[in-house]
Amino acid sequence: MWFTDEAIAAWRAEPRTTPGGQPHYSALAIVTALTMRAVFRLALRQTEGLIGSVIALLGLDLTVPDHSTMSRRSKTLEMPPLRRSGTGPLHLLVDSTGLKLGGAGEWLVEKHGTSRRRSWRKLHVGVDAESGEIVAIELTGKEIDDAARTGALLDQITDPVASFTADGAYDQDRVYEGVAEHAPDAAVIVPPRSTAIPSTAAETAPTQRDHHIQEIAERGRMGWQKSSGYNLRAKVEASIGRYKRVIGDALRSRTDETEATEVAIAAAGLNRMLEFGRPSYVRIA
Repeated sequence: MWFTDEAIAAWRAEPRTTPGGQPHYSALAIVTALTMRAVFRLALRQTEGLIGSVIALLGLDLTVPDHSTMSRRSKTLEMPPLRRSGTGPLHLLVDSTGLKLGGAGEWLVEKHGTSRRRSWRKLHVGVDAESGEIVAIELTGKEIDDAARTGALLDQITDPVASFTADGAYDQDRVYEGVAEHAPDAAVIVPPRSTAIPSTAAETAPTQRDHHIQEIAERGRMGWQKSSGYNLRAKVEASIGRYKRVIGDALRSRTDETEATEVAIAAAGLNRMLEFGRPSYVRIA
């Protein structure tokens, strides 16, 4: 682990010119601290100790954000939008998963054998099919339908969208409409339900869904998955699995604002790991 000269110079917050208290740490310092917390799965007090140890080992003249400051600043921290490293049209893969809410529940079970109803939040993820990077992320309540957040995920993307791929839970008219509004020429690759029937205009003006239904009837569902590129959706499942293996399957924060910051920082950290781990190919002959 190292600190670049730019990071060291930007560790302290810029003096503010408006009335109010002067922040001591820049957003970069807080993001660095919270990223270490996410990757190493630490409590805030443990994060404070780890950062202090790293700074001492590197011999840097930097102060350490205390746990209260990290908690308070994470409520209002503005994270930059997620960006992909690739260029060209984006093939977007979408899925969702559940994240448990940490807290007294596990402690009650361990200490007293008392159980309570498990609570969790839903994490919606959009992944670049080419690079595997997370390009859109949102945290909602567990009662929110997956398809209802299609527009919110698409609104986070500035690159042109070539295709939108998701599982059968997204087989809804509002998904097709939301994608068409954001990218009129984008392909929507969503498997129709087994009981799906063509629309009334299938003979004269077939929709994308009508084409899917027709191809499934001709080739079978497995043949449709191969020809349509639906099997690429496995990459978003792999990204969710990587999130839970590296970051964990539970949220450590306690409020909606800090939970949203937590998952945004985790996604940015996973993208950075992909960037470091991806080989660079250079033609030499």
